[in-house]
Amino acid sequence: MDMIFKALADPARRTLLDALRQRDGQTLQELTELLDMTRFGVMKHLAVLEEAGLVIPHKKGRFKYHYLNALPLQQTIDRWIEPMRAKPAARAVLNFKQDLERNTTVSKPDFMMQTFIRCTQDALWDALSDPASMAAYHFACDRVDGRASAAGDNVTFILPDGSKMLEQEIIQIDPKSRIETTFQPHFFGPDAPGSRMAYTIEPQGDVCKLTIEHYDLPSGQEGVAEGWARLAASLKSWLETGTGLKAAM
Repeated sequence: MDMIFKALADPARRTLLDALRQRDGQTLQELTELLDMTRFGVMKHLAVLEEAGLVIPHKKGRFKYHYLNALPLQQTIDRWIEPMRAKPAARAVLNFKQDLERNTTVSKPDFMMQTFIRCTQDALWDALSDPASMAAYHFACDRVDGRASAAGDNVTFILPDGSKMLEQEIIQIDPKSRIETTFQPHFFGPDAPGSRMAYTIEPQGDVCKLTIEHYDLPSGQEGVAEGWARLAASLKSWLETGTGLKAAM
């Protein structure tokens, strides 16, 4: 938490975070144009933000893209502000707008989020692939049909009223490390265009780093950022304490 406050203390770093809030996934060159300093100076500020977990770098080809990670801010706010407001412990800090220009030659995420969960790699993998586990911590659905075990598998998230909230088809799986799926959101309407997403698990001692990536996000569906924040918060609580946050949501 000290690193978060240190990162936020500098106005140049706050400018970089504001820029990523307005348009996520920017390159070093794009961010350098915002500040009256050298590329090296901007790189040093980005390194501080990355160390604090507020910015996630993503290298694709010759370019490195930078994404705002809202979860550390959410956890900081939840520690002091949320208890006083008596609101649910897991609330999305930012529902920021992402209106990105599509690049047909370089596929990069439109949205990224990271969190660290105190659990084993096996436990996190089961939570992301087993339907009973997914239903236990999902913030809106009481039932999940299907299992994420191999390419071509289908997973459907069912709301309490029996309607479909989300359908996914597994595109690719690297066991215990990565799941990539389609993302067909029925909560935006029956004809809503689909996209794709991926979970990546990286064990780091007694914790696992979970990265969520969302690709090809259609205009008008930027609100999924809040849904991912809710899901990640409930998943973390469920794995660390045995209780998800779905009741509070």
